[in-house]
Amino acid sequence: KMDLNQRFWEIDVIRGLAIVMMVTYHLLFDMAFFGVYTLDVSTGILWWLARLTAFMFLFLVGVSLVLSHTRAELKGQNQERSGFFFKYLKRGVKIFLLGILITMVTWIFIPQDFIVFGVLHFIGIAIILEYPFLNKKYLNLILGILFIILGLILAQFTVSYPWLLWLGLKPLGFITVDYFPLLPWLGVVSLGLFAGKTLYQGYKRKFRLPDLSKNHFTLLFSFLGRHSLLIYLLHQPLIILVLYLLGVLDLGNLFYFLN
Repeated sequence: KMDLNQRFWEIDVIRGLAIVMMVTYHLLFDMAFFGVYTLDVSTGILWWLARLTAFMFLFLVGVSLVLSHTRAELKGQNQERSGFFFKYLKRGVKIFLLGILITMVTWIFIPQDFIVFGVLHFIGIAIILEYPFLNKKYLNLILGILFIILGLILAQFTVSYPWLLWLGLKPLGFITVDYFPLLPWLGVVSLGLFAGKTLYQGYKRKFRLPDLSKNHFTLLFSFLGRHSLLIYLLHQPLIILVLYLLGVLDLGNLFYFLN
């Protein structure tokens, strides 16, 4: 019998792995940003680590949206379409508002590099925009590839105004510590929707996988994956606190770099 309340442990594990990769990258980023250690995080393997981490997170946003939608359909919860859309609208707005909170905090502490349209802004908007495509399959594959190509093209241009930052058109000299425009990243979510419809059609795993759900490694990373939003919100202040307590970052240095 199908258990509609089950979680697919492999998705939680991959998200948990992405969380560890994110915290690792941000630890190295902070050490470079605050002058603790000379490190180039914008090229080479660390640049690829950041992109791979982002790809994994946003791909899983698409997969998870499909699973959530399919489960609700099978439970008969979406008979009222407007009410079902409101559920996703509310979730998207909540995450977007958390992004606005991040904008405000970074504007206070790092005004020269504050976050305008970061990953939480993006995920909030993406959840709302992708709603009409949750029951599509190959259309999401096509749109995913198209959005990524368009995003790569837009990244080659700069403009004299900031109003299309959210889309992927950056003004000359734009600097921020976290930037996830709709193009190309909406394409990654669309590919996740396609993968969700393909690999978990009808809320059933369509491929063979040994049951490692009770493995200690699995349980640890699943826990991290299930609490990814909370970890995202807390990890940066905790990293700075740990660096300070370890004595590698003094408050005078910290305030100098922040201001």
